[in-house]
Amino acid sequence: MNKRMEWAFLIGRVILGVIMMAHGFQKIIGMEQTIAMFDQIGLPPVFAYAASIIEAVAGLTVLIGFYVVPSSILLALTMAAAIVLVKFKMGLIGGYEFPLALLGLSVMLSLTGSRKWSLRALMNEQTKESDASNTQIKYKKA
Repeated sequence: MNKRMEWAFLIGRVILGVIMMAHGFQKIIGMEQTIAMFDQIGLPPVFAYAASIIEAVAGLTVLIGFYVVPSSILLALTMAAAIVLVKFKMGLIGGYEFPLALLGLSVMLSLTGSRKWSLRALMNEQTKESDASNTQIKYKKA
């Protein structure tokens, strides 16, 4: 893939990961308030727990580049739900503009992934190196 595009995806991945991780951990730390907020919009506590955990864990995995595509899909679904259930009635400005931007980043990374400086790419490189050295050892023995 084009090097400039990979840098762009990395920047998007870091921004999305940091923001979502921060929001998720904020919800987890203040879980009583999070549950109350979800209750105000008619959602049971299980949704508060789910949103908090998805935002924190998927934010972290996106940030470090581990399973970027599935994590981004989960974040996109979370942002779509936030827009539809809470923010849309507030209008674009001061309402759903920020979740919409996060939704856009999530969808972009869901479609493209991001391998630059990712844990997943590092693991794949190590596996390839290990496989190559194992193959060399097998041929030397034969």
